[in-house]
Amino acid sequence: MLVEAAGVLTELEGGGGSRLASRDGGSIRRRRQRRPRRGAVAAPAAVQRLFEACREVFNGVTPGAVPPLAGIERVKSVLDTITAVDVGLTPNMSHFQRVNPRGSPEITQLQLYECEAFSICIFCLPSRGVIPLHNHPGMTVLSKLLFGTMHVKSYDWAAQQDTPDVAFQGSRLAKVKADGILTAPCETSVLYPEDGGNMHCFTAQNACAVLDVLVPPYDDGSGRHCQHYNVSSSAFSVGGSMVLPDGDRYEWLEEIEIPHYLVGSTYMGPRILDH
Repeated sequence: MLVEAAGVLTELEGGGGSRLASRDGGSIRRRRQRRPRRGAVAAPAAVQRLFEACREVFNGVTPGAVPPLAGIERVKSVLDTITAVDVGLTPNMSHFQRVNPRGSPEITQLQLYECEAFSICIFCLPSRGVIPLHNHPGMTVLSKLLFGTMHVKSYDWAAQQDTPDVAFQGSRLAKVKADGILTAPCETSVLYPEDGGNMHCFTAQNACAVLDVLVPPYDDGSGRHCQHYNVSSSAFSVGGSMVLPDGDRYEWLEEIEIPHYLVGSTYMGPRILDH
């Protein structure tokens, strides 16, 4: 009830909404405030802007070549502005509630767009979810952590001159590029075909969403096969890693069979319009 100090302005209830009584006995209808529609998502401006920047920058780039750095910075600047709201995600969605009593829960992949030049997708990691160590052959990848905290470990293959005389059968030496915790909000990271941590693995500390732009996408027919790795068991038995005179840390990696950890689902956020 709304009452003026002099007692002459009173809120009245009625079937058509509340009204205010005036001094002359008439009534003034009070405008209802519109409430936000439940489940509403943001307008598609952000993802559409990302798509258009990718199309202008990456179309025509020779597969395996690094796109122009100015173009990468342009796409990165768009990614830096995108939030989970822009793609219709929240940590309480079912993608992030998966559990597996026997191991790591499955990761959900949402595909927003894909063409020969690039693809845009989101990986949804529940707490304790793991994307195993894998590579991106001949690819440039931009990644934006939308929410959550995860451990990131990445590698680049060691240069020939850095490889010691001792080697382990079936293994290849890789330089540890990153090994630490990443928490949103944070800047977009970029990896390149031979630098920036081309091989990486993610371990979610809580619900995490990662928005990726892959340039170009994986394609077995074009030699861009996603390979998975472990630290060599032989190397691990003798210490697992080494520090060379340059001060960098190295580990021996061995290829493994592709583990099952990904499931696909339909992206339900704002749509990309490919005019």
